[in-house]
Amino acid sequence: MSTTATLTKPTGTVLQSRDAVLRALIPLANHLVASQIDAFSARLANAFLALSEQSMDAREANLSFNAGQLLKKNGYAFFYLASAGFEAVFRKEIDALLQGVKIVASNADVALTLVTYEEMDKKLALSRAGRTLELDSAEQYAALNMRFAHLMEHDALSIAQNPFRPEIFLHTIYSAWCEFDPEVNTHELVLPLLRADILFDLEPILNALNEALIAKGILPDLHESFRIRRNRNSERRKEAVPGDISQKLRNLLSGNAQPGASNQAASGQAGGGQGGGGASGGGGSAGGFASGGFGAQQGGFAQAGGAQEASAAYSGFAQTGEPQTVARAELFQKLADLQKSAKLQQMMAGAQDVLRLSQMRDQMPEMANTGIEKNTLDLLSQVFDSVFRNQAIPNQIKELISVLQIPVLKAALMDKEFFFQEEHPARRLIDLLSRYSLAWDQKKGQQDPLFQTMQRNVHRVQQEFDQEVALFDEVVNDLESFIQKEEKEAAEALQLPIKTALKKEKVKQAGIAATHEVSLRVGTGEVVAFVETFLEDRWTKVLTLAYSVKEEKPYAVEDAIKTMDDLIWSVKPKITLQQRQELLNRLPAILARLNKWLSLIKWEDADRVQFFADLAECHASIVRAPLDLSPERQIEIAVEVAQQAAERRIAKRAEADGKADAEPAPPPDEHVDTVTELERGVWLEFTKKTGGTNKVKLAWVSPMRSLYIFTTGDKERTFQVTAEELEQTFREKRAKILQLDRVVDRALTEALENTPDEQVDEEEMSLV
Repeated sequence: MSTTATLTKPTGTVLQSRDAVLRALIPLANHLVASQIDAFSARLANAFLALSEQSMDAREANLSFNAGQLLKKNGYAFFYLASAGFEAVFRKEIDALLQGVKIVASNADVALTLVTYEEMDKKLALSRAGRTLELDSAEQYAALNMRFAHLMEHDALSIAQNPFRPEIFLHTIYSAWCEFDPEVNTHELVLPLLRADILFDLEPILNALNEALIAKGILPDLHESFRIRRNRNSERRKEAVPGDISQKLRNLLSGNAQPGASNQAASGQAGGGQGGGGASGGGGSAGGFASGGFGAQQGGFAQAGGAQEASAAYSGFAQTGEPQTVARAELFQKLADLQKSAKLQQMMAGAQDVLRLSQMRDQMPEMANTGIEKNTLDLLSQVFDSVFRNQAIPNQIKELISVLQIPVLKAALMDKEFFFQEEHPARRLIDLLSRYSLAWDQKKGQQDPLFQTMQRNVHRVQQEFDQEVALFDEVVNDLESFIQKEEKEAAEALQLPIKTALKKEKVKQAGIAATHEVSLRVGTGEVVAFVETFLEDRWTKVLTLAYSVKEEKPYAVEDAIKTMDDLIWSVKPKITLQQRQELLNRLPAILARLNKWLSLIKWEDADRVQFFADLAECHASIVRAPLDLSPERQIEIAVEVAQQAAERRIAKRAEADGKADAEPAPPPDEHVDTVTELERGVWLEFTKKTGGTNKVKLAWVSPMRSLYIFTTGDKERTFQVTAEELEQTFREKRAKILQLDRVVDRALTEALENTPDEQVDEEEMSLV
């Protein structure tokens, strides 16, 4: 049984304002969806190709492979089909909401006996996928429903009445695919691939819609809970740390293990030497730390709550008993002395020898007193050693980072959230210096403004940091503000190259879509030879032009395709008098449209005259053919035409296979995925064929990910690379990604992965 709800229809100024608010959501939603279509296409194509490799059914494997290749080669056409579909459906749904149309709350109540099994399977598959999306974004949808209901002056609004419900996204994508791929057998294959990890990310879309309504004053009090939900979901999407790694981190920071195989185990008698109460207190704190402080892992090394408990547990452990307190004070005094030592001042002046934290142990014997301090030092030593081993980071930036060793050690001893939060300011500072180290213009040396900003902030930490972690926040904010300013200026300088690249990609993708349209018709073998040649040589250019201006003239593609189809129809045999009369009636309009399009592509040579002469002769022969044909003869003619078409189809397929064998395309490999997953801001090192290397930054990626714009560190040179060229460069091992981001996280993971499990178990037993 279906349920319905009729929405209130206000009048006058209120109605006009309501209309304006809701209709303003259409371009906003359409823009946000369109920005994700190309990435979705890449994921869907990869999913099809993966399915083809995994399937045990040869037919399914072949269909999946062809579908994946079709989408990879014709992503531009799919983009336009999907984006146009979303714009139309959003407009339709908003109109329905404004007009108070009764909306069926559930499609599940429709009598399934009235539909085919295929249709039933489709409905169930889309319903399951929609339910998953709805549950993942339940709070965003709840907020959006309440705002729509408030705006419409209605008591409540169900998800089935929401113009942006999951069902809309799923059905629109499915319809776009069915229109995009004429192979109907792939229509059922795509259904199980419409899952959350491949589909759009609805969160930014729903968030933006809610924010737009908030900006209009519609239930703004929901904003805070909405922000909390958004942050929670962002954390959930981060890659969780494997359980064994987090367990080792818990043990290390509770004094129960060492970060590397070469480190000596923390002695159980060490705590006893402090007195029985000290050992007991330490053990109790560690136990509470492990059981209550780490909970479920959701990004970084733990959730914020777990990190805070970890910090509290650490403080309790370190402060248990007077000997520990005295030792801790002496330790921090020693660290303060080292921080201000002449050796560190010398490094600030540009010394080449970097004193490492791992080499300072001899100057800090107090670190051996407890497992926690020792393990903290060992972990940070490995973090900094990992940074110093990174060949991509210039030595001068490494020198700046080395100055932070003692301040960061002090910050980590005071605040264990350093190990659990990627956004911890001390950790963020190291990551920023590493990530933007290659953005420093080495030709300018220390006169480069970015280097001066880095140096100034590092010097401030070295001089001023005592126990106020907030100082790291200040220097990080200053450095980030400068970087944002420089990136804004760089983005403005890229406008012309980006405009050129967009135009180039548009034409390229338009050509791919045009070739696909022509090949679909020519591949049947039913097109006469001279028209087939005309379509491949000339009409492909016409369709390319039509696709390239589709945004400005949306009906251009439709008109060009219709003209092509009318031309093909006009040269097919016309057996009856009625068919010939129809040809004579339609021919003037067909010829007029042909001439109009051919003039637009400036085809004015003698070949055009010859084509129309051949076309006129073909039409004349069709009209002059005898009419008094017996039914048997008509069948014979139809069979002959079909046989000729089959022979031409086989010949064309053999010709295409011969070309493919002569020039086989490289099979899909991991390098295709590597290029597809590159993100703006990543640094690459190219090895030139003539020798030498060049470090460049990925500054921009085209919407269809077919063109990549790189800039050099000095920002003086910009160059453009196609996806195919970039893939081949990786294939030839002349390109590699420089690991400059999340250096602390990578180093911690590496250090913890190298911790032997057996050692952890033995040390845990020694403390029982």
